[in-house]
Amino acid sequence: MILAIDAGNSRIKWGFHAHGGWVARGAIITADAPQLAAAWHDVAAPRAIVVANVAGPEVKAVLASALRHFAVQPQWLVAKAAQCGVRSRYVHPAQLGADRWAALIGAWHRWHRAALVVHAGTALTADALSRDGEFLGGVIVPGHELTSRALAAHTAGLRRQAGAFHHFPRATGDAIVSGTINALCGTIERMVRFMEQGGEEKPLIVIGGGDADSLAEQLGAPVQRVDNLVLEGLVVIAHEYMDP
Repeated sequence: MILAIDAGNSRIKWGFHAHGGWVARGAIITADAPQLAAAWHDVAAPRAIVVANVAGPEVKAVLASALRHFAVQPQWLVAKAAQCGVRSRYVHPAQLGADRWAALIGAWHRWHRAALVVHAGTALTADALSRDGEFLGGVIVPGHELTSRALAAHTAGLRRQAGAFHHFPRATGDAIVSGTINALCGTIERMVRFMEQGGEEKPLIVIGGGDADSLAEQLGAPVQRVDNLVLEGLVVIAHEYMDP
């Protein structure tokens, strides 16, 4: 059995994987990370533990404490120049977020084709994966919630308020929601265009994260909605650790 953990700024997702499928999965908000020790206390020790942590050293320390009773050394993922069939063009490969690297590996092992791997959470990341399994590069922009909070904090008349998406918004709340969604979708659509201009076949858009549904509805291209791509990639990586 493999324990895969995706520790992000907002939430920590985890899953126990065995015999080709998920035995159990869960998620908590990152601030509640100390509760994981109790949640995992009566679970049989996995053969391997792989963690993608982008939530900082304090969360890493809490996770390490929660995992200690398994008596299995966790593997704290750091992105590499090449791993599990994916190669990185990042100037400094280890600086790429571990979650982004795991998601790229998960996407490659699921589809083996050109893809734009998007996570729409606190930040939106859009990472280009070539038809040959090469990470071409990616972008990071503030996500929907973060952008809305920034507008409220730094402008006098754009306080946070309810809104919905419209092509031609006629209320301030709708204008903020619609503008943010348009900006994020524009980022994704431009990355797709850049890939095609660079000679890639039309990439599959793979999207996950809390804002994935609202963006997928507005994208003018087919979208593959995936919730646990980071965890899937971590399982692939765990097998590499177990069978070098």
